[in-house]
Amino acid sequence: MNAVLLSPPLTEETLKALFTKPYGVPGPTADQWRAVYDNAVHFQDPTQERSGIDAYIAAQDDLMGRCDDIFLEPGAVALSGETAFVEWTMGLKIKGIEFIYPGTTRLRIAANGMIVEHRDYFDFVGPTFEPVPVVGGFVRWLYRRFVS
Repeated sequence: MNAVLLSPPLTEETLKALFTKPYGVPGPTADQWRAVYDNAVHFQDPTQERSGIDAYIAAQDDLMGRCDDIFLEPGAVALSGETAFVEWTMGLKIKGIEFIYPGTTRLRIAANGMIVEHRDYFDFVGPTFEPVPVVGGFVRWLYRRFVS
């Protein structure tokens, strides 16, 4: 997360800051998450679903703990009323292999400006297994069978 102070109300600039983490830079602290996420936040991505700020922070810490390094880079941001969408690219380095995931997050923002819902949309299977020898070939074959 870069040097922009994160606090409600969220803007395009603060949302981009929230979704920025270069390789080699520590991830957000629990206090930084708590500054913009509601205590009752609901989080969902293709691999998990969690409720509450402590569970959300644990999910983020678990991801960072499983990886050698992580980057997150924002793309387009759309903010309308209580809903925001952020396009992003996430890179995970694990045991010398880099996995790249393009995705989008939908955020629902409460009247107090805090994030109460965070849902990530991205293809988990393709980018995870395509770089793996043998398995990657099977995944590419399987995708071609459904996408032709």
